[in-house]
Amino acid sequence: MKIAVDAMGGDFAPGVAMEGTAQALADFPDYEIVLVGHTAKLKFYLEKYGIAGHPRITLHHAPEVVEMRELSSTSLRSKKHSSLTECARLLKSKEVDGMVTAGHTGATVAATKVLVRTLPGVDRPALAASMPAQGGRFLVVDAGANTDCTPTNLVQFALMGEIYARFLYKKDHPRVGLLSVGGEDVKGNDLTKKVFPVLDERVPNFVGNVEADTVFEGAADVLVSDGFSGNVFLKASEGLAKSTIYWLKEVMLKNPLRMTGAKMLTNAFRELKNYGSSEVIGGAPLLGINGICIIGHGGSTPLSVRNAIRVCGECIKFRLNEQIVESLQNAHCTTAELAEIERRDA
Repeated sequence: MKIAVDAMGGDFAPGVAMEGTAQALADFPDYEIVLVGHTAKLKFYLEKYGIAGHPRITLHHAPEVVEMRELSSTSLRSKKHSSLTECARLLKSKEVDGMVTAGHTGATVAATKVLVRTLPGVDRPALAASMPAQGGRFLVVDAGANTDCTPTNLVQFALMGEIYARFLYKKDHPRVGLLSVGGEDVKGNDLTKKVFPVLDERVPNFVGNVEADTVFEGAADVLVSDGFSGNVFLKASEGLAKSTIYWLKEVMLKNPLRMTGAKMLTNAFRELKNYGSSEVIGGAPLLGINGICIIGHGGSTPLSVRNAIRVCGECIKFRLNEQIVESLQNAHCTTAELAEIERRDA
């Protein structure tokens, strides 16, 4: 299989992307990598990490880079040959089976949606982020690809997330919950109230509304939300995790006795920190795109990139997209079918 890697995407590119690619080449002998970026700038790192002339590496020149501060729509129009856009073009033309980027999330969504398009029957793509919970992990879908959503979008997010959770968590029947402000179906905003009965009817193992605090207790394996609320939930959780580590350090370093205890617990603290680490997961798939697209954190490490490439390859082998299309059709939840329901209930 062949995977395009955005070598210029991320806060520490291209070095981090190149080192992560070198690790992936060593660990996954059946993967071919297309490095997309400014080839003159990549040559130094090819030599540095000992992969210059590697038989499973192809270089694809992309002279431009989408900066994190740029608007998604502007970057797509003004930088038509950015590394990110070129990855999307390779995916569109089927020259690669999947793509990996740690670059601008909004620009990635825009480029893949415009160039690659969505799967048959899918209205919008959704970002699926894996987060830790008591006794396991759960998915947030959508974690930031769509700020405004319709009931159709949320139903499709639920089904796509359910398929991905089967693969990621090795569960035959993942539980799907709807992010809301109360457990009862009468609570929430207009969107959650409208979508609740459709989810209850069409989505396997729908457990109803889930409040933000109970999901960390394992209330659901897939948490469905519009992208605005999902991204706020994700970022707030990340910020709380960082602050908790800070507070732990602050209280453990208050006196010599505590400092001695803290040293004895170093490995335990390191393990605790790893619960929320994105390195092992590698990246979040953009579900619903007509090709496998994995989006990593902007601050990705080489290990994150290596694992994002691994996940991309595993999604291809799992036939993720084929299973999503089949699931939507079996549940009668294609865009056309759900639009009819919305018109009927309007």
